[in-house]
Amino acid sequence: MHPATVDATLEYLQSADRKPVTWMLAPPGGHAWDTGDYASMPVTIRDGRAAGDPPALDREGFQLCSAPSAMPSFAGRDAIERVYYREMEALARAVTGARRAIVFDHLVRRRDPGTLTPFGARDGQRPSTATRVHCDFTPASAQRRLALEMEAHGFRSAARHAILNLWRTTRLPVLDAPLAVCDARTVARSDLVAADIVYPTRTGEIFEVLHNPAHAWTYFPAMQFDEVLVFKQYDSLDGMPCFTPHAAFAHPDTPPGTPPRESIEIRCLLIFD
Repeated sequence: MHPATVDATLEYLQSADRKPVTWMLAPPGGHAWDTGDYASMPVTIRDGRAAGDPPALDREGFQLCSAPSAMPSFAGRDAIERVYYREMEALARAVTGARRAIVFDHLVRRRDPGTLTPFGARDGQRPSTATRVHCDFTPASAQRRLALEMEAHGFRSAARHAILNLWRTTRLPVLDAPLAVCDARTVARSDLVAADIVYPTRTGEIFEVLHNPAHAWTYFPAMQFDEVLVFKQYDSLDGMPCFTPHAAFAHPDTPPGTPPRESIEIRCLLIFD
């Protein structure tokens, strides 16, 4: 049995006075790796499995799905793109009713033993866990992604479009550094601050998040390989959950000697009729 709630901390942005920049490579001129001010804030994270009414993608902005996979491992990029992308596109269509689903990116994350990092490794190695509260897209970066996929796939219009993340463990049950997601209904627009994240070949725009006591956090204990956490990162339809903040956290009840968490996340563009 798992407790109904867990007390933990999550790293929040502290000020919206300037646009934060995070460097994922050595910043030029000796600048700081992060220009924002951050602090670990206490939060209560509830057990989503214990909810009488399970969270739903079109209400809270996230949903736990049963989703077996044919993937024996996630060691090879070719197999991920050939097999796993198709599996996740099918799942995204089934969950949302979208006409078309296009996976455009993935990350296989492995936490470095003894460390929890804001956005993972900054040395060009395999990404680690991301503990800073964030959303992967802003309206501007979501529109840029839509334009890129329209050009690449040859379609000219999308009356409604959305972006989902689909997250699963690559092998073992998630007992270490689980992923917490925030009920999108409890997030005020003023909580979201556009931020730049600079990679070696590109700069992306995301939302970082100011702390708000109203934020309602959830996780799903001991996620299994045949489960996928689906959560909304953007939706162009008014009235729908649009931005779902998320972050990994140090679970206080993680057993000693638990192997570091390994996971894969998929980013998927949805096109609706």
